[in-house]
Amino acid sequence: MLDKREQELRQKAIDAAMDYCRHVHTDKKQAFAPGDRIAYGGRIFDEQDMAHLVDASLDFWLTAGRYASRFESELARYLGTGYCSLANSGSSANLLAFMALTSPILGARRIRSGDEVITVAAGFPTTVTPIIQYGAIPVFVDVSLPTYNIQVSDLEEALSPRTRAVMLAHTLGNPFDLQTVMAFCEKHNLWLIEDNCDALGSRYRIDNAWHYTGTVGHLGTSSFYPPHHMTTGEGGAVYTNDLQMKKLVESFRDWGRDCWCASGHDNSCGNRFTRQFGDLPFGYDHKYVYSHFGYNLKMTDMQAAIGCSQLEKLPLFVEARKRNWQILRDGLADTQELLVLPEATANSDPAWFGFPITVKPAAPFSRDQLVNHLEQCGIQTRMLFAGNLVKHPCFDEMRRAGTGYRTVGDLAVTDRIMCDTFWLGVYPGLTGPMLDHMLNVIHEFVASVCR
Repeated sequence: MLDKREQELRQKAIDAAMDYCRHVHTDKKQAFAPGDRIAYGGRIFDEQDMAHLVDASLDFWLTAGRYASRFESELARYLGTGYCSLANSGSSANLLAFMALTSPILGARRIRSGDEVITVAAGFPTTVTPIIQYGAIPVFVDVSLPTYNIQVSDLEEALSPRTRAVMLAHTLGNPFDLQTVMAFCEKHNLWLIEDNCDALGSRYRIDNAWHYTGTVGHLGTSSFYPPHHMTTGEGGAVYTNDLQMKKLVESFRDWGRDCWCASGHDNSCGNRFTRQFGDLPFGYDHKYVYSHFGYNLKMTDMQAAIGCSQLEKLPLFVEARKRNWQILRDGLADTQELLVLPEATANSDPAWFGFPITVKPAAPFSRDQLVNHLEQCGIQTRMLFAGNLVKHPCFDEMRRAGTGYRTVGDLAVTDRIMCDTFWLGVYPGLTGPMLDHMLNVIHEFVASVCR
């Protein structure tokens, strides 16, 4: 409990930080003018976020603490899931979700080296990296346009006696066909990890009930990197409805330890020195018993403090993304003879991360020509991440050896995305004049080439 003087000093520090934020970050914002840089994404924050950050910093706890516990419970409540475990990045969250499924505690259902995991190559590498690093085999399935998600008709062909899991991302916030994928997993007793890093706030309807993406499978993951739906700077989360999964995720996150005491607490179970573990001496300190080969992937309390504040604004962020996506979709409707425009997956309500565009073969210009023009006009673009991940240098050795992964079919659509697709931002920082300028630049380019 803070004494009166401590409370006064803390409030002065917080008030000063809020004034600074308003003066430096809010009041000095300039109105957009054509030619100004338009980013594909970025952090959206205000003085309340700054206040939370300073409040946490004054504790000088530094590692996970009171704000981390609060953020975990509030994010779980928002998603309607049982448990949430914070991590230091979305990539770490993917690593933890996957590694939880390798635990010997799971018995015959654990993933072992040489087992297979169905995924896609048209995505971000750290959806796949944990599979490869553990020694499991990614099985790459093609995707479909215009949703940019897994072609579910290929799932049965991808199956083998070694298949243990499916690990997929909801592409740019657009949910994949969760009902079909989950039914496939249940039919074959497979784990499902939803990489929800680009889709926080997206929803999917099953049997007339809406579910947030990331909560339908066995494990879901989020990233709070600045361009994402909300930010803590660096940061991520794993969520699940399974208490055993929560414990496994946190064991791998917290050095692989068997103990579940929160940081700064000892002997929560009352049996710290009274049990037998493996071949250790009886009564060995439970705080230093390790049931897994783990890591240290915790989030700091200062990051979590920002997360608590950002989460309050998340519904507004989601609505802004949907609105901006729709403005681009409506504004480019007259270009569909030349461009493939995105469509939401059936039974979904996406919280879009970006607006993907694929140049059609009949267009008198290439993806690269359009992208170069947009960039020259100050409009930032992005590729659809890896395009085709197996074509990247990180796969050179495996590709030459012909081992370490396998593909289903020729991944023709994935290759098309690699060559013909890019995406534009829809983040809440985009204003009406910015979106109008983006549409004007595209229309002027198309008109000039097709003249």
